[in-house]
Amino acid sequence: MSEQVIEEKQESHFNVMAFTLLVLGGIAIGTSPIFMRFADVTPSSSAFWRLALSIPLLVIWQFIDIKKNTGQPMPGANKKDIKTFIIVGFLFALDLTLWHWSVQLTSVTNSTLLANMAAVFTAIGGFLFFGERFNKTFIGGMALALFGAVSLMGHSFELEPENLPGDLLSLVTAVAYASYIIYSANARKKFSTVSIMLATSLFGSLFLMPIALSETGNFIPTTLVDWWPLFGLAWFTNVIGQSMIVYALAHLPAAFGSVTLLIQPLVAAILAWILFSEILSMYHFIGAALIISGIIVCKSGVKKKKK
Repeated sequence: MSEQVIEEKQESHFNVMAFTLLVLGGIAIGTSPIFMRFADVTPSSSAFWRLALSIPLLVIWQFIDIKKNTGQPMPGANKKDIKTFIIVGFLFALDLTLWHWSVQLTSVTNSTLLANMAAVFTAIGGFLFFGERFNKTFIGGMALALFGAVSLMGHSFELEPENLPGDLLSLVTAVAYASYIIYSANARKKFSTVSIMLATSLFGSLFLMPIALSETGNFIPTTLVDWWPLFGLAWFTNVIGQSMIVYALAHLPAAFGSVTLLIQPLVAAILAWILFSEILSMYHFIGAALIISGIIVCKSGVKKKKK
């Protein structure tokens, strides 16, 4: 009995740690629109450099991880592993590409708000394909967080006919990101965080390169100073932020992870206020309260996967 109690305490502590890292990861990737605004390259090029510049750090991390876990099979040593890594990289690259395109075809507000519908698609996918079950508390918390996201940006949400292609693309972006979250969470059962991150960056950059090169505009920054936003995207947003999220997905339901990541637009709004003097209205404060409340409610309503 005593051993069981110890294991339950350890599992509880571990989930709290995973939740903490998930929130910190969401805060880190919430900085991506700020780095993108400063970047002197095309949108798809910034997405490419975000992944490509991450690879050297992730390779070093991968070698350290292999050295620490001698005797473990080399990740990606068979065709099935490589297929998994290619799919993860493709889904993440697809998410980044679609989101950048949607921003060009509709307003930033519309694009960001609709892309955050990924929380709903993740819950549906987890329910249908991976046996995740949610009680009324979780569903209520997800609704609160989504209403918070709507409030955060809904005051300037535009329903215009010319925005329709970009709006539809934003919804497809949400499906792509939900697929990435679900697939990464499933892959984390077998592979380490760094293996998934390295595969995502390697294969994702390969998918993004021809798209970035085909766009009109700068692919490479024109000055050395202009590289710093891209390194910020790569090392802070991707290596640190995304790694925290991928790690947490091994210990939390994918749907809960996507709901928690609704903190991203809140972080972006606060940073835009600090750096660009963008106005924070009552909508932002209401949205922030609803998002945080929704995450807390979701946390109390998480159920273990059906066995």
